[in-house]
Amino acid sequence: MPQLKLSYFDMHGGRAEPARLAMAIGGIAFEDHRFAFPEFAEVRKTTPFGQVPVLHVDGTQVTQCDAILRYVGKLAGLYPTDPLQALLCDEVMYVVEEAGVKMGPTFRMTGDEQKAARLALVNGSMPQYLGWLQSQLLAHGGEYFADGRLTVADLKVFVDVRGLNSGRLDHVPTDLVEKVAPALNTHMQRIAQTPAVAAYYAQFAA
Repeated sequence: MPQLKLSYFDMHGGRAEPARLAMAIGGIAFEDHRFAFPEFAEVRKTTPFGQVPVLHVDGTQVTQCDAILRYVGKLAGLYPTDPLQALLCDEVMYVVEEAGVKMGPTFRMTGDEQKAARLALVNGSMPQYLGWLQSQLLAHGGEYFADGRLTVADLKVFVDVRGLNSGRLDHVPTDLVEKVAPALNTHMQRIAQTPAVAAYYAQFAA
């Protein structure tokens, strides 16, 4: 097994969380390098594009969260081997990532500017992508997004929905998912109760 080091903000969420979960579920040993937000200015000097997460694989640095997630998903047995199921898995991951890209600029805003930008998403693209995810989930049996089992696509959606429900995103109603895509909340709760996922978060409980 390669030596792995995953670097990201010290938070339960964001672009590295699905990869952290995948490695925890798969029993993959890795260095979980977390840093506080004030440290990012220094960390980003050492990363491609000044972005995180980055993964070091035997000392080689790799960027792009979905590429990282797909790789560790393969190591953990959480990525489909069937080409069509892999395609369905990737499709879901990219939709969630695209939604995150639209939300990204609002983190650099404050006050009325941020409120207007986020409400535009809440009333526009967010219900659209959440509704699409729900339709995909239901079309594939209602429990998992691909391969009839837990995959990295489920982890990507789980982290996204968990974040939307958290109340940490100003001007994003905590009941948005429940209103527009309740099956995603049911999915999130099911993933949270997976023994390996529950054990992962239990280790951080005070």
